[in-house]
Amino acid sequence: MTASPQIGEPAPLFTVQDDRGESVALTGLRGHWVVLYWYPKDDTPGCTIEACEIRDNFELLSGEAEVFGISPDSVASHVKFRDKFELPFRLLADADHAVSEQYGVWGLKKFMGREYMGVDRTTFIISPDGTVAKVFENVKPAGHALELLKTLQTLKKES
Repeated sequence: MTASPQIGEPAPLFTVQDDRGESVALTGLRGHWVVLYWYPKDDTPGCTIEACEIRDNFELLSGEAEVFGISPDSVASHVKFRDKFELPFRLLADADHAVSEQYGVWGLKKFMGREYMGVDRTTFIISPDGTVAKVFENVKPAGHALELLKTLQTLKKES
């Protein structure tokens, strides 16, 4: 597994499709604060909690940054997840997990004695200049949205 980019390092560049079928390129987001939160799978309990908390706080969060969820699910899966829970932010499809590998969040997982490759629940805040400003590892879904909001507000005051 590739090491995650660290604070102050350039965020790895990528272009992927979102749940609207549009291409999203990190280079096109320069000049904006960006939140990239990785989650393992659409419509699973922890991922739903995290997505719905971000949805419920989206008005505040979107005033601070561009927010994207990213997982190895397909665009079609993202559309169903988005529509089911009325998610106002874009979901990025990383079906080949290439972006997850660039960010060091794709690796060996263990669950109930079974080993498999998957996503580590991790969030990156990227500053307007394209560098990593904050990394949240081993994210707990409940409460993460407010943690993001507080961190974004602090980072913006410091910059």
